[in-house]
Parts: sequence; C-alpha cells; structure tokens
Amino acid sequence: MAAEARQPFIERGFGPLLGPEHSYGSITDRINAIVLAPGSRFWWRIGLGVGLVLVMLLFITMTVLIAIGIGVWGVMIPVAWGFAITSFVWWIGIGHAGTLISAILYLLKQQWRTSINRFAEAMTIFAVIQAGLYPVFHLGRPWFFYWLIPYPATMNTWPQFRSPLIWDFFAVSTYFTVSLIFWYLGMVPDLASLRDRAVSRAAQVLYGILALGWRGSARHWHRYEQGYYLLAALATPLVVSVHSVVSTDFAVGIVPGWHETIFPPYFVAGALFSGFAMVLTITIPLRATFHLHDFVTDRHLDIIAKFTLVTGLIVDYSYLIEHFMGWYSGNQFELALLSNRAFGPYGLWYWVLLFCNVLVTQLLWFKSIRSSVLALFGVSILINIGMWTERFVIVVGSLAQDFVPAAWGDFAPTVWDWAFLLGTLGLFTSLMFLFVRGLPIIPGFEMRRLLHELWFHEGARN
Repeated sequence: MAAEARQPFIERGFGPLLGPEHSYGSITDRINAIVLAPGSRFWWRIGLGVGLVLVMLLFITMTVLIAIGIGVWGVMIPVAWGFAITSFVWWIGIGHAGTLISAILYLLKQQWRTSINRFAEAMTIFAVIQAGLYPVFHLGRPWFFYWLIPYPATMNTWPQFRSPLIWDFFAVSTYFTVSLIFWYLGMVPDLASLRDRAVSRAAQVLYGILALGWRGSARHWHRYEQGYYLLAALATPLVVSVHSVVSTDFAVGIVPGWHETIFPPYFVAGALFSGFAMVLTITIPLRATFHLHDFVTDRHLDIIAKFTLVTGLIVDYSYLIEHFMGWYSGNQFELALLSNRAFGPYGLWYWVLLFCNVLVTQLLWFKSIRSSVLALFGVSILINIGMWTERFVIVVGSLAQDFVPAAWGDFAPTVWDWAFLLGTLGLFTSLMFLFVRGLPIIPGFEMRRLLHELWFHEGARN
C-alpha cells in the first residue's frame, strides 16, 4: 500500500520529498532559511554584483537618452523602430510562461507547477517592468508618458485610440496589475511563515505588514482559495490577449511581412516558447546555488523542456506557414521580402534565428539532452537569443525595405542600443537575485500540502 501511494508522487517529480528526513517543519525551515539565514552565498553575491553593474549602465544610458534624445539610437527613417520595439516584444513574451505555469496549470490542478510557479511569477513581473521601459523612452519625451492615459485633460485632448501604442498601454498595464496581485496573493501564507520565524524586529514588522494579518484560520484559507482561484481565472485569458494585442501593432500595418492574420497565434506561441526557455535559464542556476534539488527535481526540468519543445514546434510551423503564405499569395513584395530576409543585408540575423529556434530546439527530442542540466541551460540560452533575433528580423527587416526602393535604408545599432539592452538584462537579473533573498521562492505551504497528501495515503505518522 505504501509503495502504491508513493508512486504518484514519484511520477510527479516529488520523489525526494518522501525521505524520512522531511517533515512539515523541515520543509518550512529549508525554504525560509534561504531568506532568513544570515550572510549570502558566494555565487549570489557575484550574480547580484554583475547585475548592479549593468543597472548602472542602464542609468547612464537613460540619462543620455533624456539629455540628447533617442537620436543616439540607430533609429532612422524608414526604420523608426529598432532595438527598442524589438526588445519590448521580447520582454513581454518572456513573461507569458509565468502566467501559464502559475494560472492555467493551477486551474488544471497540475501539481508539478508547485516547485517553479513562484520563479515563473516573479519572472513575469520583472520582465514586464523591463518591457515598459522601452516604449516610455521611445516616446522621445518620457516625462509626458501620462498622455497615454485617458484622463479628463484641460484641453479636452484624449489619446488616439486607433494607435497601437494605446492598445499596448492598456494590455500591458492590465497584464502587469493582474500578475502582480496574483503573485503577491500567492505569497501571503509564506510571508506569514517568515514573519513568525524572523529573528530581527525589523524583519518581523516588514513581513508582518506584507502578511496582511494572516493567521491561518479556516476563514483565511477559505478567502485565500476563493481569491486565488478567481485571479487565476482572470489571468488565464491574458496569456492569449496581451501578446495578441502586441502582434496587432504589426498586423494593422501594410508593411510587407507584417500584414498577416497569423500574427496573433504566432506571437502567443513565440512568447510561450521564449518564456519557458527563460524559466529554464533562471531555475537551473538558482536550483544549484541554493541546493533545491529536492524541490525542483530533474523531473520538473524535463517537463519544462517538453513544454519548450512543443511551443518551439508551433513556432517552427508558423515559420513554414509564413513562407507558404508569401509564396502562395504571388505578391511580388512578399516574395521579395522572403528573399531579402534570407540573403539581404540582415541575412545573418535570419540564419541565426533559424539555427537557434529550429535546429537547437530539435535537441529536446532526446532524453539525454533533457536529462543534462548543462545541456538544458545551453539550449535555453540559445533559444532566448534566437527569439530576440526573430523579433529583430520582423521589426527591422520589414521596415528597412518596404514598397519604394528610394525610401530604403539600413539600420545599424549604436553602442547605446546595446547598452540599453544590457542594462535591462542587468535590472532583470538584479531584481531576481533580490527576490530570491527577500521573499519565499518556493510555496512552502503547498509543499506541506503535498507531504500531507502522502501521509494521508500512508496513514498518520508521528
């Protein structure tokens, strides 16, 4: 009977939790020790230091942009969108896997999400923050960003609702708000646990405020379950809607390579693809640094790799359909675009895209690759590079050569383009490292619930 009871846990990836050394208290102590233990790990300090150096680079770049203007970027006519919109779409896409793992899999009662949903939710919040920086600075006058908000202005001037910029504002702000509330609500029981175990008075007060008076009563649990379920149901449509809105920024234009009805599902699949790859990129180093192998097992990494493979195949199919539609249409501009992407001035970027997103993804078919932590980490890095390159090809490749040859131009990124991109990567990294040391990265109460489920099947254990 005991062996039969343990088998479902092993299949779901929680076999290491079944050891005799694990109990309610030990699980709670191990998770809370990441936050409450004095000092910090060497690799954590190194990672945070690198991130903060890049954050300083970001601040310098922002200062130059405000003082001089976005002319320091490589944007020009006709390529008015360059690295800024490329990176904006990339960062928005990264956050999609977080919502899928935390919300949709919760509604589907997939318990394997328990070990990684907090990573994914934090990734969503921090990625959307990076994405929001780009359109604000791309405005040229970022201090007037509030003009995007439809407030009753003195001059009765309202935002132009036919502009995709307004659509993005509402889509991204809604996505960020719902994701932030969902992330925070899910941490309340664990914040109360930190409050009760904190030693310093400052930590007790801080976590006590964040815990919102949580006492673990039946009434509290009832309201928590209701609120969390409703937020999960509310966040689920955002997985499809947000990046569909972002894709219409392109699809409503008549530029060759943009005016396609396939863009909404294509962008959603690409967002999930890059998001799952980023989950692997984040989870693998943190798992090794904080010795979380009992909670984030090889089985979890294997499942994420399979999701990455599935979404990658959808993206590869979209590439094929995009080329078929261009060929089948017989439109000379579409045919010229397809040839230009492969053999034009940005042909190298296009072949990097195919290598990272098509060839590298096929490695995930092999169990040996999915079982190797280093191989998975390398694949995830290449996929993220490939997905950024894909957005670059879509944005710059189509704008550089449109209908009139006399209006063609070549986009060349400047050092400030690269500096802003590296700076956002540094800010994202810094926020992730601070999150790891300041907030519970694994939902301890859900882990205890899983352990209780095992004990319920095996019988009471002292």
